[in-house]
Amino acid sequence: MYTEDNQLYIAHCDNGNINMIGKMANRHGLIAGATGTGKTVTLQVIAETFSQAGVPCFMADMKGDLSGISQAGQMSSFIEKRCPEFGIEDPNFHGCPTRFFDVYGEQGHPLRATVSDMGPQLLSRLLGLNETQTGIMNIVFKIADDRGLLLIDMKDLRMMLDYVAKNAKEFTTTYGTVSSVSVGAIQRALLALEAEGADMFFGEPSFNVFDFLQTEGGKGVMNVLAADKLMLNPKLYSTFLLWLLSELYTQLPEVGDLPLPKLIFFFDEAHMLFKDTSKALIDKIEQVIRLVRSKGVGVYFVTQSPDDIPEAIAGQLGNRILHGLRAYTPKEQKAVKAAAQTFRANPNFNTEAAILELGTGEALVSLLDEKGAPCIVERAKILFPLSQIGAITDDQRQKLIRNSRLYGVYDKSFDRESAYEVLVDQQKQEEKRLQKEAEEEEKRKAKEAKEKEKAKVAKTTSRKTTTKKKSTAGKALEKTLNTTATTIGRNLGNQIVRSILGGIFKKK
Repeated sequence: MYTEDNQLYIAHCDNGNINMIGKMANRHGLIAGATGTGKTVTLQVIAETFSQAGVPCFMADMKGDLSGISQAGQMSSFIEKRCPEFGIEDPNFHGCPTRFFDVYGEQGHPLRATVSDMGPQLLSRLLGLNETQTGIMNIVFKIADDRGLLLIDMKDLRMMLDYVAKNAKEFTTTYGTVSSVSVGAIQRALLALEAEGADMFFGEPSFNVFDFLQTEGGKGVMNVLAADKLMLNPKLYSTFLLWLLSELYTQLPEVGDLPLPKLIFFFDEAHMLFKDTSKALIDKIEQVIRLVRSKGVGVYFVTQSPDDIPEAIAGQLGNRILHGLRAYTPKEQKAVKAAAQTFRANPNFNTEAAILELGTGEALVSLLDEKGAPCIVERAKILFPLSQIGAITDDQRQKLIRNSRLYGVYDKSFDRESAYEVLVDQQKQEEKRLQKEAEEEEKRKAKEAKEKEKAKVAKTTSRKTTTKKKSTAGKALEKTLNTTATTIGRNLGNQIVRSILGGIFKKK
């Protein structure tokens, strides 16, 4: 419940109301507790209180329960019993302005990002790549940037990987070694991701995070992400939320400490964010969490145990609400002891024992005071929501989607020219060039063969002509010789005859 002095009444203890101070709300927070202890209702109470104050919120809805924040609640015997305890005479039940989103576009406005928006580091985490493969992903993005090739959807990335692998020798000197084996592993990881339907997340229009920072009628809009299907892929869920948080950090201007935050970001099932995450990425998350508060964004991690959060990040979570924990194993007992030590002790009760005794709807609460110091921990009861507890109907959801200001803005995707189209065109041009060169080479060879054949025919013809001439000349010579011989023979014969006859006649 929001009060006029920028304080948010969220719980009640023996010492009175527990209020969150508006200007300290961007110092981040933690909501923890075992399953069934009331974390979701606490999130709903805090979110609707921020909405009353005009602060929009983002939250993931794991089971559909948080969709009820869009509808007015109603009196029940439980609430009627709690009203006197909280000093509330006549609860003003109301819903909050709500917009629904869905990565798959089924239960809300589609949420998309381009591959370039996601970046190589988050994509590598999403794909489960090792250090070498992550290095190649960085090279691929760098080459795409240097060559002005847009990476919008999955087919752009696949084509870019193929292009880099085929031209690895060209890029090795400038960008580093590109292994075809590693590229193949990345391609297989992309195929697996597509098989899970994650490719629907990549494309255009890309989501504008400023659409989270909206109010209606003076109330902050509740941006609810349908996450029941998304949760089937925990790595996609956590990477997607981390991308949203990174976009807020990148896009929003510096504002310093405001009387109230510009946005409250609830990161539910936060343990998924840090599971199987490299130290380099955890350091990056820690940096974003530390700096994003100067952009007016408060981040509240919701998880089952405080030790799900790395120490470097947990140290930045000033506002803490801890529901009951269970301690059946030595590891759980150690976690309870560690959780108790994170609070500023209250001399009126044993914090460690209280953690194990808390009932549903009860919590240990320690918020920041005016100077930013943590208050003494109090054992308190969380207020009841003024909005509906539980899921809404499909008809109610669809009506809210159709009446949203964002209806039609993100619903229809489009595919402009990007790396895939450019590289396919280059391949076609290269194929045409090679085909033309092949045809020209074929023509050249055919021409050479024709000329060789012509020369061969000419040579053969010349040889036959020469032989024929030689044969004709021989025959002529032979005829001449024969004629000459005949003539000579005839003349010689005549001479002999005449000689002989002449001698005879002379004797006579």
